[in-house]
Amino acid sequence: MSKQLNAVTFGEPMAMFYANEAGPLHEVTSFSKALAGAESNVATGLSRLAHKTGYVTKLGEDNFGQFITMALNKEGIDTDSITYTKEFSTGMLIKSKVLTGDPKVEYFRKNSAASKLSLADFDESYFASASHLHVTSISSALSKSCHEFSLHAMEFMKKNGKTVSLDPNLRPTLWPDTETMVHTINDLATRCDWFLPGLSEGKILTGLETPEEIAGYYLQRGVSLVVIKLGPEGAYYKTAAGEEGYVDGFKVKEVVDTVGAGDGFAVGVISAMLEQLTVAEAVRRGNAIGALAVMSPGDMDGLPTREGLEQFMNASV
Repeated sequence: MSKQLNAVTFGEPMAMFYANEAGPLHEVTSFSKALAGAESNVATGLSRLAHKTGYVTKLGEDNFGQFITMALNKEGIDTDSITYTKEFSTGMLIKSKVLTGDPKVEYFRKNSAASKLSLADFDESYFASASHLHVTSISSALSKSCHEFSLHAMEFMKKNGKTVSLDPNLRPTLWPDTETMVHTINDLATRCDWFLPGLSEGKILTGLETPEEIAGYYLQRGVSLVVIKLGPEGAYYKTAAGEEGYVDGFKVKEVVDTVGAGDGFAVGVISAMLEQLTVAEAVRRGNAIGALAVMSPGDMDGLPTREGLEQFMNASV
């Protein structure tokens, strides 16, 4: 009998070395190691909120691959559908520490094992065991085979009556040009139920300016819920059924690291929707986890347990 998962995701998890001291990366001498990657952040967040989550990827048969599998398992994430290859290595990145603004990130992922993920790695029974699929556009940017995997996974889940969320997670450096990025992501968006862009991402993808216009653009293309992140101000949402509104953000004591905030937001929205909360409650939870994420150094250090989330949200009422 196959296991039952609340959610499944796929992509490229990486070993991350983040600087322990501020300054240019080439001058830093002390780093800490952690798991990184947008999809693994979301899988971790969902797992910490007691949603059984599976992660699908391809890793190198190397120390980084072992480290990533161990880190995912430690979070309670199911890794049974991960495959390994001797031919290609596991991706990694280094990240600077900054006192203001966004940290500098340098990737070492070209021709990585994860970029070789293809339709041959798609396990129908594994995906069918999950209620929900979370996708980012990063996978489609990695390679043609990863893009084919993304399309197939989304179509398979929709065909089987499952829900699909998409976070555009714009990474312009991974795409050949802006036009290809915009066209591909907008095509992916027509295949999802819940679309979760940031306002600046929405402007790039649609050429429109306001949250209302951007949401309308995707609702007209078959998406049932659009939630637009507005940074510290919170978020705006609109549904195909006509529900809409702005939800205020949470006060943040100190911004330590902005990376991972969008993934934390996705965790909040997806987990709440899976628990059948209202859309406004789901967006509020997204805002809460996004706020927790920016107050901690690693990409996933701030992702809360159910107890930690309730404490933070209740203290902010």
